[in-house]
Amino acid sequence: MGGETSIRVLAFGSAAEALGWSSRLWTADGDLPLADLIARLERDCPRLADARVRVRYAANQRFATPETILRAGDEVAIIPPVSGG
Repeated sequence: MGGETSIRVLAFGSAAEALGWSSRLWTADGDLPLADLIARLERDCPRLADARVRVRYAANQRFATPETILRAGDEVAIIPPVSGG
């Protein structure tokens, strides 16, 4: 760890609606677990916390777990369930 970490966060569908944005650059002091980023997002947007069980996260275009370590330049996507017919 060490240095500032910039991570691009993309939100889709209902997650983007809840957050009020679809793309944002987040910074942290060094590498961080995805769980820490999720906690920050949920603190800023309680509606996202309500949907936690239905939302999936991906890091660098691969589904990720809360234990996934995020590093500078990584991209995180917040993916709500897809519906339709």
